[in-house]
Amino acid sequence: MGLFKKLNLGLKKTRDNMSGAINAALYGKNEIDDEFYEDLEEILVMADVGVNTAEEIVLKLKDVVFKKNLHRAKDVKKEIKAIVADILKGGEEVDMITIPSIILVIGVNGVGKTTSIGKMAAMFKDEGKKVILGAADTFRAAAIDQLEIWAERAGVDIVKHKEGADPAAVVFDTISAGKARNADIIICDTAGRLHNKKNLMEELAKIYRVIDRQLPYADREILLVLDATTGQNAVNQAKEFKEIAEITGIILTKLDGTAKGGVVLAIKNDLKVPVKFIGVGEGIDDLRPFNAEDFAEALFEEEKDGE
Repeated sequence: MGLFKKLNLGLKKTRDNMSGAINAALYGKNEIDDEFYEDLEEILVMADVGVNTAEEIVLKLKDVVFKKNLHRAKDVKKEIKAIVADILKGGEEVDMITIPSIILVIGVNGVGKTTSIGKMAAMFKDEGKKVILGAADTFRAAAIDQLEIWAERAGVDIVKHKEGADPAAVVFDTISAGKARNADIIICDTAGRLHNKKNLMEELAKIYRVIDRQLPYADREILLVLDATTGQNAVNQAKEFKEIAEITGIILTKLDGTAKGGVVLAIKNDLKVPVKFIGVGEGIDDLRPFNAEDFAEALFEEEKDGE
Protein backbone atom coordinates (compact mmCIF):
# COMPACT_ATOMS: atom_id res chain seq x y z
CA MET A 1 0.00 0.00 0.00
CA GLY A 2 1.33 3.45 -0.93
CA LEU A 3 2.40 6.00 1.66
CA PHE A 4 -0.47 8.40 0.97
CA LYS A 5 -3.09 5.64 0.85
CA LYS A 6 -1.95 4.41 4.27
CA LEU A 7 -2.04 7.94 5.69
CA ASN A 8 -5.45 8.49 4.13
CA LEU A 9 -6.84 5.37 5.81
CA GLY A 10 -5.13 6.20 9.09
CA LEU A 11 -6.79 9.61 9.25
CA LYS A 12 -10.27 8.35 8.35
CA LYS A 13 -11.76 8.82 11.84
CA THR A 14 -10.42 12.36 12.15
CA ARG A 15 -11.44 13.21 8.59
CA ASP A 16 -14.96 11.87 9.10
CA ASN A 17 -15.25 13.86 12.32
CA MET A 18 -13.71 17.17 11.26
CA SER A 19 -13.99 17.40 7.48
CA GLY A 20 -17.47 15.87 7.53
CA ALA A 21 -18.65 18.46 10.05
CA ILE A 22 -17.16 21.28 7.95
CA ASN A 23 -18.99 19.95 4.88
CA ALA A 24 -22.24 19.95 6.86
CA ALA A 25 -21.64 23.53 8.04
CA LEU A 26 -21.02 24.64 4.45
CA TYR A 27 -23.93 22.71 2.91
CA GLY A 28 -26.43 24.90 1.09
CA LYS A 29 -24.66 28.17 1.89
CA ASN A 30 -24.56 30.86 -0.76
CA GLU A 31 -22.55 33.18 1.44
CA ILE A 32 -19.77 32.44 3.95
CA ASP A 33 -21.25 34.16 6.99
CA ASP A 34 -20.48 34.62 10.69
CA GLU A 35 -22.54 31.57 11.58
CA PHE A 36 -20.24 29.39 9.48
CA TYR A 37 -17.11 30.83 11.12
CA GLU A 38 -18.58 30.16 14.57
CA ASP A 39 -19.44 26.61 13.53
CA LEU A 40 -15.96 26.11 12.07
CA GLU A 41 -14.25 27.27 15.26
CA GLU A 42 -16.38 24.89 17.32
CA ILE A 43 -15.65 22.00 14.94
CA LEU A 44 -11.91 22.62 15.18
CA VAL A 45 -11.96 22.83 18.97
CA MET A 46 -13.94 19.59 19.16
CA ALA A 47 -11.27 17.93 16.97
CA ASP A 48 -8.66 18.93 19.60
CA VAL A 49 -7.03 21.54 17.41
CA GLY A 50 -6.94 23.80 20.48
CA VAL A 51 -8.73 27.10 21.10
CA ASN A 52 -5.83 29.36 20.09
CA THR A 53 -5.11 27.48 16.88
CA ALA A 54 -8.81 27.25 15.99
CA GLU A 55 -9.15 31.03 16.37
CA GLU A 56 -6.05 31.58 14.24
CA ILE A 57 -7.36 29.33 11.45
CA VAL A 58 -10.71 31.13 11.43
CA LEU A 59 -9.10 34.59 11.34
CA LYS A 60 -6.82 33.58 8.46
CA LEU A 61 -9.75 32.07 6.60
CA LYS A 62 -11.87 35.20 7.04
CA ASP A 63 -9.05 37.26 5.60
CA VAL A 64 -8.51 35.09 2.53
CA VAL A 65 -12.26 34.66 1.86
CA PHE A 66 -12.66 38.45 1.91
CA LYS A 67 -9.59 39.14 -0.23
CA LYS A 68 -10.42 36.48 -2.83
CA ASN A 69 -14.19 37.03 -2.62
CA LEU A 70 -14.85 33.32 -2.21
CA HIS A 71 -18.37 31.86 -2.18
CA ARG A 72 -18.12 28.21 -3.18
CA ALA A 73 -17.77 25.57 -0.48
CA LYS A 74 -14.99 23.70 -2.32
CA ASP A 75 -12.93 26.90 -2.59
CA VAL A 76 -13.34 27.58 1.12
CA LYS A 77 -12.29 24.02 1.99
CA LYS A 78 -9.27 24.37 -0.27
CA GLU A 79 -8.19 27.47 1.68
CA ILE A 80 -8.73 25.72 5.03
CA LYS A 81 -6.51 22.91 3.80
CA ALA A 82 -3.82 25.38 2.71
CA ILE A 83 -3.93 27.19 6.08
CA VAL A 84 -3.61 23.89 7.96
CA ALA A 85 -0.65 22.79 5.81
CA ASP A 86 1.05 26.16 6.35
CA ILE A 87 0.66 25.93 10.15
CA LEU A 88 2.12 22.41 10.18
CA LYS A 89 5.12 23.19 7.97
CA GLY A 90 8.60 23.63 9.32
CA GLY A 91 11.04 21.48 11.25
CA GLU A 92 9.57 18.09 10.39
CA GLU A 93 12.74 16.87 8.65
CA VAL A 94 14.92 14.34 10.47
CA ASP A 95 18.46 15.05 9.27
CA MET A 96 20.69 12.22 10.42
CA ILE A 97 23.82 13.10 8.44
CA THR A 98 26.69 12.38 10.83
CA ILE A 99 27.89 8.83 11.37
CA PRO A 100 26.80 7.93 13.90
CA SER A 101 23.78 10.10 14.65
CA ILE A 102 21.78 9.65 17.84
CA ILE A 103 18.09 9.73 18.71
CA LEU A 104 16.82 9.82 22.30
CA VAL A 105 13.18 8.80 22.70
CA ILE A 106 11.19 9.85 25.75
CA GLY A 107 7.55 9.54 26.81
CA VAL A 108 5.38 8.03 29.52
CA ASN A 109 4.54 4.34 29.56
CA GLY A 110 1.62 3.29 27.40
CA VAL A 111 1.95 5.84 24.59
CA GLY A 112 3.70 3.45 22.19
CA LYS A 113 7.29 4.50 22.89
CA THR A 114 8.98 1.10 22.60
CA THR A 115 6.85 0.18 19.58
CA SER A 116 7.75 3.47 17.85
CA ILE A 117 11.46 2.85 18.41
CA GLY A 118 11.17 -0.60 16.85
CA LYS A 119 9.28 0.76 13.86
CA MET A 120 11.74 3.64 13.45
CA ALA A 121 14.65 1.16 13.53
CA ALA A 122 12.96 -0.94 10.82
CA MET A 123 12.36 2.17 8.70
CA PHE A 124 15.99 3.31 8.90
CA LYS A 125 17.22 -0.21 8.22
CA ASP A 126 15.03 -0.38 5.10
CA GLU A 127 16.79 2.80 3.97
CA GLY A 128 20.09 0.91 4.14
CA LYS A 129 21.29 2.30 7.45
CA LYS A 130 22.91 0.27 10.23
CA VAL A 131 20.95 0.83 13.45
CA ILE A 132 21.68 -0.04 17.07
CA LEU A 133 19.21 0.30 19.96
CA GLY A 134 19.93 1.13 23.59
CA ALA A 135 17.48 -0.05 26.30
CA ALA A 136 18.02 2.91 28.64
CA ASP A 137 14.49 2.95 30.11
CA THR A 138 15.77 0.70 32.88
CA PHE A 139 13.09 1.32 35.51
CA ARG A 140 10.70 -1.16 33.94
CA ALA A 141 11.86 -4.67 33.06
CA ALA A 142 9.05 -5.01 30.52
CA ALA A 143 10.42 -2.02 28.57
CA ILE A 144 13.77 -3.78 28.16
CA ASP A 145 12.13 -7.07 27.14
CA GLN A 146 9.78 -5.32 24.69
CA LEU A 147 12.63 -3.42 23.05
CA GLU A 148 14.57 -6.66 22.65
CA ILE A 149 11.59 -8.21 20.85
CA TRP A 150 11.33 -5.18 18.54
CA ALA A 151 15.08 -5.25 17.86
CA GLU A 152 14.70 -8.86 16.74
CA ARG A 153 11.68 -8.01 14.55
CA ALA A 154 13.52 -5.11 12.94
CA GLY A 155 16.73 -7.10 12.57
CA VAL A 156 18.95 -4.64 14.45
CA ASP A 157 21.41 -4.87 17.35
CA ILE A 158 20.53 -3.91 20.93
CA VAL A 159 22.53 -3.01 24.04
CA LYS A 160 20.86 -3.63 27.40
CA HIS A 161 21.66 -3.81 31.11
CA LYS A 162 19.62 -5.23 33.97
CA GLU A 163 16.50 -3.56 35.35
CA GLY A 164 17.40 -0.63 37.59
CA ALA A 165 20.74 0.02 35.91
CA ASP A 166 21.99 3.57 35.35
CA PRO A 167 20.37 4.81 32.10
CA ALA A 168 23.41 6.97 31.30
CA ALA A 169 25.63 3.88 31.53
CA VAL A 170 23.40 2.09 29.00
CA VAL A 171 23.65 5.10 26.66
CA PHE A 172 27.46 5.12 27.09
CA ASP A 173 27.71 1.42 26.21
CA THR A 174 25.30 1.81 23.28
CA ILE A 175 27.37 4.67 21.85
CA SER A 176 30.56 2.63 22.32
CA ALA A 177 29.00 -0.35 20.54
CA GLY A 178 27.66 1.93 17.81
CA LYS A 179 31.12 3.32 17.14
CA ALA A 180 32.73 -0.14 17.19
CA ARG A 181 30.12 -1.61 14.82
CA ASN A 182 30.05 1.40 12.46
CA ALA A 183 26.38 2.15 13.13
CA ASP A 184 24.74 4.97 11.21
CA ILE A 185 22.03 5.64 13.79
CA ILE A 186 21.88 5.00 17.54
CA ILE A 187 18.38 5.04 19.07
CA CYS A 188 18.05 5.04 22.86
CA ASP A 189 14.84 4.35 24.78
CA THR A 190 14.79 6.63 27.84
CA ALA A 191 12.58 8.25 30.48
CA GLY A 192 9.34 6.32 30.73
CA ARG A 193 7.87 8.33 33.59
CA LEU A 194 7.05 11.92 34.48
CA HIS A 195 5.88 11.87 38.11
CA ASN A 196 9.25 12.96 39.53
CA LYS A 197 10.47 15.79 37.33
CA LYS A 198 13.61 16.51 39.36
CA ASN A 199 14.89 12.94 39.04
CA LEU A 200 14.02 12.90 35.36
CA MET A 201 15.85 16.17 34.72
CA GLU A 202 18.94 14.84 36.47
CA GLU A 203 18.77 11.58 34.53
CA LEU A 204 18.48 13.36 31.18
CA ALA A 205 21.23 15.85 32.07
CA LYS A 206 23.54 12.92 32.81
CA ILE A 207 22.66 11.30 29.48
CA TYR A 208 23.28 14.60 27.65
CA ARG A 209 26.74 14.83 29.25
CA VAL A 210 27.58 11.32 28.05
CA ILE A 211 26.53 12.21 24.49
CA ASP A 212 28.42 15.52 24.62
CA ARG A 213 31.60 13.65 25.58
CA GLN A 214 31.23 10.62 23.33
CA LEU A 215 29.54 12.17 20.28
CA PRO A 216 30.25 15.92 20.50
CA TYR A 217 29.57 16.67 16.84
CA ALA A 218 26.85 14.12 16.12
CA ASP A 219 23.40 15.02 14.85
CA ARG A 220 21.00 14.61 17.76
CA GLU A 221 17.23 14.33 18.00
CA ILE A 222 15.23 14.17 21.24
CA LEU A 223 11.81 12.86 20.30
CA LEU A 224 8.77 12.81 22.58
CA VAL A 225 6.18 10.08 21.95
CA LEU A 226 2.55 11.11 22.46
CA ASP A 227 -0.68 9.14 22.10
CA ALA A 228 -3.06 10.94 19.70
CA THR A 229 -6.11 9.26 21.26
CA THR A 230 -5.62 11.33 24.44
CA GLY A 231 -6.26 14.61 22.59
CA GLN A 232 -5.53 17.68 24.71
CA ASN A 233 -3.95 15.51 27.40
CA ALA A 234 -1.18 14.83 24.89
CA VAL A 235 -0.64 18.59 24.57
CA ASN A 236 -0.45 18.93 28.36
CA GLN A 237 2.03 16.06 28.51
CA ALA A 238 4.17 17.76 25.88
CA LYS A 239 4.13 20.99 27.89
CA GLU A 240 5.40 19.15 30.97
CA PHE A 241 8.16 17.31 29.11
CA LYS A 242 9.17 20.52 27.34
CA GLU A 243 9.91 22.07 30.75
CA ILE A 244 12.52 19.42 31.50
CA ALA A 245 13.85 18.19 28.16
CA GLU A 246 15.26 19.76 25.01
CA ILE A 247 12.60 18.23 22.76
CA THR A 248 13.35 18.56 19.03
CA GLY A 249 10.26 16.78 17.75
CA ILE A 250 7.19 14.64 18.37
CA ILE A 251 6.26 11.08 17.43
CA LEU A 252 2.45 11.01 17.44
CA THR A 253 1.09 7.47 17.72
CA LYS A 254 -2.32 5.80 17.27
CA LEU A 255 -3.70 8.37 14.80
CA ASP A 256 -5.65 5.60 13.11
CA GLY A 257 -7.57 4.91 16.33
CA THR A 258 -8.85 8.40 17.05
CA ALA A 259 -11.01 11.23 15.73
CA LYS A 260 -8.72 13.65 17.60
CA GLY A 261 -6.03 13.94 14.91
CA GLY A 262 -6.39 17.71 15.02
CA VAL A 263 -4.11 17.59 18.07
CA VAL A 264 -1.20 17.69 15.57
CA LEU A 265 -2.07 21.34 14.96
CA ALA A 266 -2.22 22.19 18.67
CA ILE A 267 1.20 20.62 19.28
CA LYS A 268 2.87 22.39 16.37
CA ASN A 269 1.19 25.78 16.73
CA ASP A 270 0.84 26.17 20.50
CA LEU A 271 4.05 24.48 21.60
CA LYS A 272 6.19 25.29 18.55
CA VAL A 273 7.43 21.68 18.45
CA PRO A 274 7.35 19.96 15.05
CA VAL A 275 5.81 16.53 14.52
CA LYS A 276 8.50 14.29 13.01
CA PHE A 277 6.72 10.92 12.76
CA ILE A 278 3.13 9.69 12.93
CA GLY A 279 1.78 6.23 13.64
CA VAL A 280 -1.13 5.19 11.41
CA GLY A 281 -1.41 1.47 12.15
CA GLU A 282 0.01 -1.47 14.06
CA GLY A 283 2.27 -2.92 11.36
CA ILE A 284 6.05 -2.56 11.52
CA ASP A 285 5.93 -0.21 8.51
CA ASP A 286 3.13 1.98 9.88
CA LEU A 287 5.32 4.70 11.38
CA ARG A 288 5.63 7.45 8.76
CA PRO A 289 7.80 10.55 8.47
CA PHE A 290 5.45 13.50 8.87
CA ASN A 291 4.69 15.63 5.81
CA ALA A 292 2.53 18.74 6.31
CA GLU A 293 1.06 18.84 2.80
CA ASP A 294 0.26 15.14 2.73
CA PHE A 295 -1.33 15.33 6.18
CA ALA A 296 -3.54 18.29 5.23
CA GLU A 297 -4.47 16.59 1.94
CA ALA A 298 -5.47 13.36 3.70
CA LEU A 299 -7.32 15.27 6.39
CA PHE A 300 -9.61 16.99 3.87
CA GLU A 301 -9.64 14.57 0.94
CA GLU A 302 -13.11 14.07 -0.43
CA GLU A 303 -14.50 10.54 -0.39
CA LYS A 304 -15.01 9.19 -3.89
CA ASP A 305 -18.04 7.23 -4.95
CA GLY A 306 -17.56 3.51 -4.51
CA GLU A 307 -14.76 3.87 -1.95
